[in-house]
Amino acid sequence: MAELQEVQITEEKPLLPGQTPEMAKTHSVETPYGSVTFTVYGTPKPKRPAILTYHDVGLNYKSCFQPLFQFGDMQEIIQNFVRVHVDAPGMEEGAPVFPLGYQYPSLDQLADMIPCILQYLNFSTIIGVGVGAGAYILSRYALTHPDTVEGLVLINIDPNAKGWMDWAAHKLTGLTSSIPEMILGHLFSQEELSGNSELVQKYRNIITHAPNLENIELYWNSYNNRRDLNLERGGAVTFKCPVMLVVGDQAPHEDAVVECNSKLDPTQTSFLKMADSGGQPQLTQPGKLTEAFKYFLQGMGYMASSCMTRLSRSRTASLTSAASIDGNRSRSRTLSQSSESGTLPSGPPGHTMEVS
Repeated sequence: MAELQEVQITEEKPLLPGQTPEMAKTHSVETPYGSVTFTVYGTPKPKRPAILTYHDVGLNYKSCFQPLFQFGDMQEIIQNFVRVHVDAPGMEEGAPVFPLGYQYPSLDQLADMIPCILQYLNFSTIIGVGVGAGAYILSRYALTHPDTVEGLVLINIDPNAKGWMDWAAHKLTGLTSSIPEMILGHLFSQEELSGNSELVQKYRNIITHAPNLENIELYWNSYNNRRDLNLERGGAVTFKCPVMLVVGDQAPHEDAVVECNSKLDPTQTSFLKMADSGGQPQLTQPGKLTEAFKYFLQGMGYMASSCMTRLSRSRTASLTSAASIDGNRSRSRTLSQSSESGTLPSGPPGHTMEVS
C-alpha cells in the first residue's frame, strides 16, 4: 500500500484570534477500489480513538465540516483527538475528472476503503462523524468492522435503499431538474431553497460551477443505488457502539432518521432533532452540534471535565429515555432541574433531545 501524495497545508484561517493555525497533512493511498485522499489534523493521543469524518454528496471535507471544526467551542474537542477527514474519490480539491466509462465505487466499496486508511495511519479505533452519504458509508463500515468503531455521529442518515416509488420520483425529477438542483434538494429543505438564503446561494454556486461535477454525479448515482442496511432493533444487524443521530426539524431526511432511530438499541442511541437548522445542521448550528458532541463524548467516558453550557441553557430542550414511560418522566425532570443549574446530566446514551 504505497503513499501516492503527501503535502503539508494549514487551515485557511485561524480557529481562534491569536491562535496558531492547525497543521495538517494530506495523504492518498491505493485501495482495492482505487485511490482515496484524506487529511489528518493533530497527532494521535494515547488510548484515544481518532475522529474520522465522511462528507455528503456535492461536498468535500472542507465544505461539509470546516464551519463545525473551526467553531470556537470545538477547540476543546480537537485538542484531545486526532482528526482524519476523508474525501470520497474524485471529490478532493483539484481532483481530475474521471475518464468516460469509469466505474465509480459503490457506497459499500467506499466503506471498504476505510480499513486501508486506518492501516496506513496505524490507527486502531475511530469515532465516525458522517453526513448523508457519508453517514451511510460509516454505518456500513461500523457494521462490518464493529471492533474498530467506538462511536458514531450520523447526520441525515438514510439507512434504506430506494423503493420503486422513490425511483419513480427520482426519475421524474431528473427529467425536469439538473444534477446540481437535485443534489441541492438532497442537502437542503424546500423552505431553505425557496428562501434562497446566502448559505443556499453559496452552495448552489459551489456545486453548479464545480470543475469535477461529473465526479459528483458519479458519487450521487452511487448514493441512489445504495443497499438497505437492514438494521433491526434486537436483531443481528445493529451497531455495537454508542450512536448519536442528528437531523434538522425541517430537513429532507427527517423521516428517514426517525425511522432509523426506531431500529436501533435505545440504550445505545441518542437522537438529536435540531430546530431552525435546516438540512445541514453542521453548517447552520455548529454551536449546538458541538455541545451535543461534547455530551456524547462525555457519555463515552471522554471529555469528563467538559463544560456543557449551550444546550443546557436551552429552556426548550427536552430529554426522554426510550426505556420506559417512567424513565421518560424521570429523565425529563432531571434535565429540567439540571438546566436551572447550568449543567447537563451525564450518563449513557438512550435519549431524545429536541433543541431550539
